[in-house]
Amino acid sequence: MEQYIIKGGNPLVGEVVIGGAKNAALPVLAAAVMTDGKCMIDNMPDVRDINVLLQAMQEIGADVDRTGKHEVTISGKGIHPECDVDNEFIRKIRASYYLIGALLGKYKRARVALPGGCEIGSRPIDQHIKGFKMLGAQIEIENGMISAIAEELKGAHIYMDVVSVGATINVMMAASLAKGNTIIENAAKEPHVVDVANFLNSMGAKIRGAGTDVIRIKGVEKFGDCQYSIIPDQIEAGTFMTAAVATKGDIMIKNVIPKHLEAISAKLIEIGAEVVEFDDAVRVSATKRLESTNIKTLPYPGFPTDMQPQMAVTLALSNGTSVISESIFENRFRYVDELTKMGATIQVDGRTAIISGVEGFTGADVHAPDLRAGAALVIAGLSAKGFTTVSDIGYIYRGYEQFEQKLKQLGGEIQLVNNEKEVAKFKLKIG
Repeated sequence: MEQYIIKGGNPLVGEVVIGGAKNAALPVLAAAVMTDGKCMIDNMPDVRDINVLLQAMQEIGADVDRTGKHEVTISGKGIHPECDVDNEFIRKIRASYYLIGALLGKYKRARVALPGGCEIGSRPIDQHIKGFKMLGAQIEIENGMISAIAEELKGAHIYMDVVSVGATINVMMAASLAKGNTIIENAAKEPHVVDVANFLNSMGAKIRGAGTDVIRIKGVEKFGDCQYSIIPDQIEAGTFMTAAVATKGDIMIKNVIPKHLEAISAKLIEIGAEVVEFDDAVRVSATKRLESTNIKTLPYPGFPTDMQPQMAVTLALSNGTSVISESIFENRFRYVDELTKMGATIQVDGRTAIISGVEGFTGADVHAPDLRAGAALVIAGLSAKGFTTVSDIGYIYRGYEQFEQKLKQLGGEIQLVNNEKEVAKFKLKIG
């Protein structure tokens, strides 16, 4: 079984280049099937979720040409309107639902397996369904599949009951090929919502207001060719920002949009880290033990839920008592038991974690319960005294490209191993 073996104690120092945003790339790739022309997309992250989605798109007839590790050309011309999107892999990723909006918009019919993903809490698709229905679609859910069919999609005034990134993007895709005008109120404002809107516009859509809470869409008949580059991944960048401070290191993090990182930067500065912004980079460092703070996860531009576990590791090593309130997902604290094995002092009460900072962690054998928690446990291992093994790292592959290689380049002592013999060999080598 693949796992990471880590020898902690080294400050992470150097430069790291951030890849394309997984959470933007997934809906952008799904939206690319909406044109019979060709979409050339670059800065695409080479991670497991992306590869699963591209495979599913090929299986329904899309022409997917991997022109490079981070480049792909896609055409939806070969897709049959009556296709079903279902295989054992697509059911494991949350982003499968983006194909509903894409196919419904193009063909007025979509039949897609219900989504999976990390078990971090309830992620209902009721707002997606509400939006599709208001555009004129009939929805049925049976045998683990969601079907959406419409004789015609017509623009509508849609108010989202809760801020939902997935629903905002999905309804935006379908509405862009509907007749007439659509207004989405209480829309999500995340950077990847803006990225998808920009991508759709590059194909010929007429979308205004993305990045605000009111998005206005004028439907068009069809899309054409386009070229597009995915935005940098704010969560990968944030992960390395917390890795720098947790290990008392100094990292220049390149290929980022600093504005997307403002909520993370503000909290790190608040607890005593140094964050210096450049045009397309941030430098993050810490030379002393940091202080405590309180965090509440919120939709963008608030503190991102996907950075909550990584920040918890940092606060667990800080001076004083910190409180994290998780307002997005109810099961996001599943990593706490694993972090406790390493010496953290954390009490969880519902959606609140009370963290009493400790001087340091000690190595332990831990399991990654989900994608972001897995990355957080790796950071904990890099800051700990002694050896740490992190198993179930398949979760980490879902969203981080060359994670251990990038950490190694920063001075982290981490190795991918497959058995106890390799673990022993690493321990003997490192000492």
